[in-house]
Amino acid sequence: MKAEYDFSKGERGAVIPQTGKTRITIYIDDDVLEAFRERADNAGIGYQSMMNKAMREYIANTRPLFDENTLRRVIREEMQAVG
Repeated sequence: MKAEYDFSKGERGAVIPQTGKTRITIYIDDDVLEAFRERADNAGIGYQSMMNKAMREYIANTRPLFDENTLRRVIREEMQAVG
């Protein structure tokens, strides 16, 4: 071990940068968080991974309220109705 180390070019933060993931802070209801923690523990995975998977499934199985074609059709119908 050296007597002294040079940290003048050191950087703060994680040693290995994460790619494709972003650290955020959110508020989750206590009961929801506890349910994910229990289920994840029973499944042998991390609760954050399980929450991420649940959000991915929601996104994949939920279609937008309307798409561009629907919006265009509605605008055309409204314009015809007005005159």
